[in-house]
Amino acid sequence: MLKREIEDGDVTLADPAFRADVLNGLAARPRAIPARWFYDRRGSELFEAITDLPEYYPTRTERVILTQAGAAIAEAVGPGRAVVEFGSGSSAKTPLLLNAISPAAYVPIDISGDFLRASSAVLADQFPGLQVHPIEADFMHPIALPASVATLPKLGFFPGSTIGNMIPASAVDLLRAMRLWLGTGAMLLIGMDRLKDPDVLVPAYDDAQGVTAAFNLNLLERINRELDGTIPIDHFRHRAIWNDMRARIEMHLEAVTDMAFTIEGRPFAMQAGETIHTENSHKYGDRDARILLRAGGWTPLVEWTDPEDNFALILAEAQAPRTAP
Repeated sequence: MLKREIEDGDVTLADPAFRADVLNGLAARPRAIPARWFYDRRGSELFEAITDLPEYYPTRTERVILTQAGAAIAEAVGPGRAVVEFGSGSSAKTPLLLNAISPAAYVPIDISGDFLRASSAVLADQFPGLQVHPIEADFMHPIALPASVATLPKLGFFPGSTIGNMIPASAVDLLRAMRLWLGTGAMLLIGMDRLKDPDVLVPAYDDAQGVTAAFNLNLLERINRELDGTIPIDHFRHRAIWNDMRARIEMHLEAVTDMAFTIEGRPFAMQAGETIHTENSHKYGDRDARILLRAGGWTPLVEWTDPEDNFALILAEAQAPRTAP
């Protein structure tokens, strides 16, 4: 029977997919839990705080690119598209795009329902003439877009280098799914973080204030709260490491002592030094990014970067299939 949790007077059911991923992930070797489960309400709030940290360059860099390239993006995209944002979060960067391109509708998709509804209401007030159709969903699974945007040309918006959270095979699968959902002729504006010195990368995921550590540890708090866990959270520490072979930052929760705990009565044990792998953030060179998009069925058209080439926004198109180069 699904565990019931009570928040703000409401009785809700623990997500069975969350349960399955946690139980299977902790039983596996190496242990790993998908990063999408970071984003309960508290996790979403902590991530928004991360984006304002001095060490975390991606968000402010992408905002600068969107601001400076707005006119060029509008010219390339054209007016009247339905903007479909995958993993919209607070939609903090979205107004920059919406102001630039004169869209016909906006469809934000996010796994955190409370966060989604709050940010959608803010955008609806900010753009009173714009149709806003929020969808509470995990975009790693099939998405049904609203019938009201079915006939509109579409622009997928996938900012923040979220594509980097996925291993390349999963990233290609998602890009192919996006192409299917948006249709031939659709466009995709996607953010990708560039390869750079680990001395810049690691602090971005292990900040001096400990906000990223709190974000990572919040996953354990969510497990305890929603899955009747007894995890001793103070027996774990946050770790961020650069894996050069895989060109990615990895986030782990490392056991600092031997411990035992239960989740819904199921026993688990970890030894000091063992970790739970919670997130990847892959970094791409310019050619790597274009190959990834092409593998996912998208043809890169144009890209915009900052002067230091730390981050890129790439516009791609779902062109009709070709039988020859």
